[in-house]
Formats: sequence, structure tokens, C-alpha cells
Amino acid sequence: MKDFFKYIELDVLSSTPKYLQLAQSIIKAIATSKIKKDDVLPSINEMSFELDISRDTAEKTYKYLKKLGVLGSVPGKGYYVKNSEVKSDIKVFLLFNKLSAHKKIIYDAFVRTLGDNAVIDFYIYNNDFNLFKRLLTNAGKHYTHYVIIAHFLESGANAYEILNTIPKEKLILLDKLVPGVSADCSAVYENFEKDIYSALEQSLASLKKYDTLKIIIPAYTYFPDEIRKGFRKFCTNYGFSASVVHNIQREKIQKGTAYICLMEDDLVILIEKIKEIGLKIGKDIGVISYNETPLKKLILQGITTFSTDFELMGEEAARLILEGSKKHIEIPFHVRLRPSL
Repeated sequence: MKDFFKYIELDVLSSTPKYLQLAQSIIKAIATSKIKKDDVLPSINEMSFELDISRDTAEKTYKYLKKLGVLGSVPGKGYYVKNSEVKSDIKVFLLFNKLSAHKKIIYDAFVRTLGDNAVIDFYIYNNDFNLFKRLLTNAGKHYTHYVIIAHFLESGANAYEILNTIPKEKLILLDKLVPGVSADCSAVYENFEKDIYSALEQSLASLKKYDTLKIIIPAYTYFPDEIRKGFRKFCTNYGFSASVVHNIQREKIQKGTAYICLMEDDLVILIEKIKEIGLKIGKDIGVISYNETPLKKLILQGITTFSTDFELMGEEAARLILEGSKKHIEIPFHVRLRPSL
């Protein structure tokens, strides 16, 4: 097929694996009759050479399409189009601020729930508003859904202006509601202020052994200010001395304090500092970490966590697409009390 490679699109900015981008391009070409039933596709070696990709990536593309029933293969002759009745009605522009351990849980649950017949173009903008704006501006209008997490380190106050250019029936906000964005769009989100207040209330019996509560929020951060507001409100209502720590490296650790860590790096530094001065975690010093991960069940006999159900978040976003629903879904927040508190 001399024209085959004209139909292939590889976006270097996309975080979607190359084999999936290739597979999606082939499915699109078949759906638009540019590639027809029984057409023989280029060999794996040709694919690798022409597209400057690894042989493994080319082979994985073909095996994936064969698993979907799109391609067939003949030993010694290669791959051909077995089924031209392919449809991909769901085309998702998926945009994350970063890919951390818990964001990967969202991604995996979202992709798994949507299934193999959805086309997903996945991008990461690293909390950079300018890159966020550029990716959305260049995304085009051919997607059926735009699923977007909007967290920025700076300059994100006008994000609503860009998000409001997306048809409201296509937009799903993920993880966070964005002030100014049309309330008619769908959302699967955390209620940050309410969540931390409620989590601290559920932990009150354990917190009473401490005089002071401190939350570690880096000065340069994408975390919503609603977390700080909920923390302050709880401390005021329940009579705790409270402060926000912007740099854990400079913090003087004192007995009778419980810390809430939002960042994994800060958690490591905090634990090291506590151990250096010989205080006992869970007795002299309390430690709470945001976002549950398997290791936190084991470290220090268990670290107390406050965490959204990230798997459910990904599943619910996918179900909104599959069901054609339009609604706001607030994801539950879980407290896991362990010996660190």
C-alpha cells in the first residue's frame, strides 16, 4: 500500500503510547474507506523503518488490532484487513496536569472502563498553563469528549475562558471544578474544602493527643486553596493551634504536633527529620499523608491517609461517556487511620 503512511498520525506531544496512536490511525483509515477490506498492510520492518519506531512497537500495533478483530494474518505473508466494519464513535481528548501514582490509577480505570473501541488521545501539560492552552487550542473539534484535569502552578486564573470554548455537552471536568466554567458541563470531582474538614473530624479522637496541627503546602504549588481553607476552618472550630508550612526543610519539629503532608517528597523529609531527633511517630508526632498508595500501608507500621477514591473517579468519568449522561458526581473521600497518628 503506497499511500498507507499518509494515513498515519503520530503526535510527539501526546502521552498516548505510540502503538495505540498507530492503531487508532489505522482504524480511522479503515472507517473512512481509505484502507479497505483484504488490503495487505506494510510489514513490521517497513512500519519500523518508515515511521522511525521500534520493531516491537510496530508488532504490538498489529497484534492489538488483530486482538480487536480488525486485522488477520497469514504466516509468511503478514497482516491484512479482516474487518472493514469498524466503528469508533467515542473519541476522547484526555488532558492531565501530571502523571503521578494516583493519576495513573485514574487513567487506568478510565481506559479500562471505556473499553477497546474508544479512541483516546492522552496529553500531559505538567501544570503549565501555556502548554494547557496550546494543547486545547490545537486539539480540533473532532473529539466526542474532552476530559480535563485543570491544576496550574501559576497563571491559571483564566482557564475557564478556554474551557468554555469547548461545547458543554462534550466537556467533562475531572478531579476539580473550575470557577467560571459553564455549570451545564459534566464533572467528576473532589470537594477539597469539605473533604479535608470531614477527614479531620473523623480523625478527631486520634488528633486530641496533639496540641498543634500543621499542613505542609509548598509555596509554589498546584494544590487548590480550598484544602487550606478546610484545614483552617477545622482548627478554628475545634480549638487547635494551626499553621501552614511552606518549606519542610526549614521546619523545626516539636513534640505535640501533627503534620498533614500533601507531597510525597515532603513526607520523606518529614519522617527523616523526626527520626533524626528521636521522637516517636504516632505518639510524640502525628503524620498524615494525602493520597493512598500501597506502600503507605507498610511504612512505619502504617501511615494514616486522607484520600479520594481515584479508581472510582476514572470509572465514573468513563461511565458518563458510555451512558451519554451529563451530571456532577462528587467522589467520596476516605480516611484510613493507622499507627502514624
